Amino acid sequence: MRRLLFIIVILLSSQVISQTTRILFVGNSLTYTNDLPDLVEKEAKSRGIRVHATMLAFPNYAIIDHWNDGEVQKLIKSEKFDFVVVQQGPSSQEEGRKMLLEDGAKLGLLCKKHGSKFVYFMVWPSRTYYYTFDGVIRNHTDAAVENNAILCPVGQAWKAYFDENNDFSLYGSDGFHPSPKGSRLAASVIIDTLFDGNEVKEVR
Repeated sequence: MRRLLFIIVILLSSQVISQTTRILFVGNSLTYTNDLPDLVEKEAKSRGIRVHATMLAFPNYAIIDHWNDGEVQKLIKSEKFDFVVVQQGPSSQEEGRKMLLEDGAKLGLLCKKHGSKFVYFMVWPSRTYYYTFDGVIRNHTDAAVENNAILCPVGQAWKAYFDENNDFSLYGSDGFHPSPKGSRLAASVIIDTLFDGNEVKEVR
């Protein structure tokens, strides 16, 4: 009887683990400000979704910097993550676009090989460069299409909020990093994108 109960506990524990979606966030200060991965876990929990988030983020890092460090490859090769959510700067100019497309392609192929879904986290420009917003949206969208990735259109949601409300409170005091409100909106968009009726979204 005790052995049977032990087996049942093990099976139930395995079921809980299998129902937990594991997300790796790769980025820079736009990700670690306000601890976005933690906000994503909390937003998911509020919707009855189990998420465990891991973060690899350093100041001023682009995708190529993470690639050159080599740690992101080790994490992806561990095959522990359902999603790898990648973020770099606004990338509205040609150099940033190239990084999104070419360096993103490397990570995308590695994710595919090791069973993770590759995701772009679209960010936003600073208020000073607000006029580049359309370029930010276009370049992230093109990169996602080109590399068959999921796109979390956070920047697009920010712009829609600004255009509708003429309220820039999603920005923090420096006019670039997110306020807590901005990070909460980002978390909501990420969960909306990755899950559909609490079901994990598939790559196109």
